[in-house]
Amino acid sequence: MNTTYIVLGIVAVVAAWLVWAYNRFVQLTNRCEEAWSDIDVQLKRRYDLIPNLVETVKGYAAHEAGTLQKVTEARTKAMGATTVAEHAQAENMLTGALKSLFAVSEAYPDLKANSNFVELQRELSDTENKIQAARRFYNSVVQELQNAIEQFPTNLVGNVFGFKTREFFQLGEGEQAAKEPVKVSF
Repeated sequence: MNTTYIVLGIVAVVAAWLVWAYNRFVQLTNRCEEAWSDIDVQLKRRYDLIPNLVETVKGYAAHEAGTLQKVTEARTKAMGATTVAEHAQAENMLTGALKSLFAVSEAYPDLKANSNFVELQRELSDTENKIQAARRFYNSVVQELQNAIEQFPTNLVGNVFGFKTREFFQLGEGEQAAKEPVKVSF
């Protein structure tokens, strides 16, 4: 009789641990989705600001059409990205194009004094900071999920139920220029 209670107790503890481990994976997966959603919201905000910025610059720097076109193309490519890796690559290109745009604006003192341009720069700078914070949060949650999937004994539950890790959202390798923040203030 005592042996039966001991066995039932062990089975109950193991079952409770399995439920906890499964629920932990569900929680981490949902947090990854939430964190990516936060990044996506900030990226969309950034994409919405860029056309206004381009239009403002266009009025002052009409002969800089190549730079404006690169910004527009980079924005379009970034908006069409579907995977984390594609987003990272497209965001690197967009960051570089924006740097070129702000470098062009240096040559136009009237543009730098334009209140609309200054406000757009401030909003874009704020958005860049929010993207960076959202990216850090996302990457930390991905790391938690990855640790749970790889560490014993939770890896047993993760493998049985098919939980998968996510890609880190990081800048492209070897792109030193893209690792520098976008300069949006003068």
